[in-house]
Amino acid sequence: MNKITRRQFAHSLAGAVAAPAILRAASRAADKTKRLPLAFSTLGCPKWEWKQILDYAARDGYSALELRGILNEMDLPKSPQFIGAKLSESLKDLSALGLKISDLGASARLGEADPVKRPAQLDEAKRFIDLAHKLNSPYVRVFGGQLLKGQTMEDATKRIVVGFQELHEHAKGSGVTLLIESHDEFTTSPSLLGILKGVNRPTTALLWDAHHTFVSGKEQPADTFKQLGKYARHTHLKDSKPEGNGRRYVLVGTGEVPVKETVKILVKNGYRGYYCFEWEKRWHPGIEEPEIAFPHYAKVMREYLAEAGFKA
Repeated sequence: MNKITRRQFAHSLAGAVAAPAILRAASRAADKTKRLPLAFSTLGCPKWEWKQILDYAARDGYSALELRGILNEMDLPKSPQFIGAKLSESLKDLSALGLKISDLGASARLGEADPVKRPAQLDEAKRFIDLAHKLNSPYVRVFGGQLLKGQTMEDATKRIVVGFQELHEHAKGSGVTLLIESHDEFTTSPSLLGILKGVNRPTTALLWDAHHTFVSGKEQPADTFKQLGKYARHTHLKDSKPEGNGRRYVLVGTGEVPVKETVKILVKNGYRGYYCFEWEKRWHPGIEEPEIAFPHYAKVMREYLAEAGFKA
């Protein structure tokens, strides 16, 4: 065996680590047609730059990305990555690795009752719709929001429905559908049905955060899907367990949220959207690093989907 110096070894190691992202992901890109419909939210990697996000997604076998901020910019239409010539470059980066944008996560709250603040919420949603159209992304997520003191669910629901109807006019013809997430005050099937049936527009559907309907809404996955399944276009999947007076997010399969059961129900009923991992690292910096959580999720989900009989 030939001997090498310490300097030669260090040089060769540095070269391997510094290999271009496109090469590190090449094998995944070549096999992109066999990828499962897995996505992760960039909420889980707040310190990663654009190319790093794409590199890890391709390496771990993900098909798509849910954009919820890039580095310190949460207002995606203002991100340098999607302005001017950079937008075209970003689209080429995605195409080179066989990745798609599953959806954009806006923070717009359509239940906002303050007449001064409400226009800004609707404006954000409209700007995200415009960006989604440019990025060939089919969905933009929005929130219902929290109830204000003295505000009833009926009043909040009416405001949300009116907001969706206004945004429908903006989204019409863009190919973009708005998704109300099961979040905040709206984590039960009845509360979400009030919105979805009230809007009754082709540009409005559901982002099923199955963690929230189980933990906050106190519903079993089968019961939620029975009532809301026909509206579900996208998912947020994650696991957690009690800790102190609250809960802590944990790696999928190590907590008490029935993620495996949820996957089985989705597959059985012909759901064709992405199984998206929403790892809330940006809001909870103490949870596992994305370098650990993302490949773990991909591995576990491959097992869950196979066991559920998923067929591409």
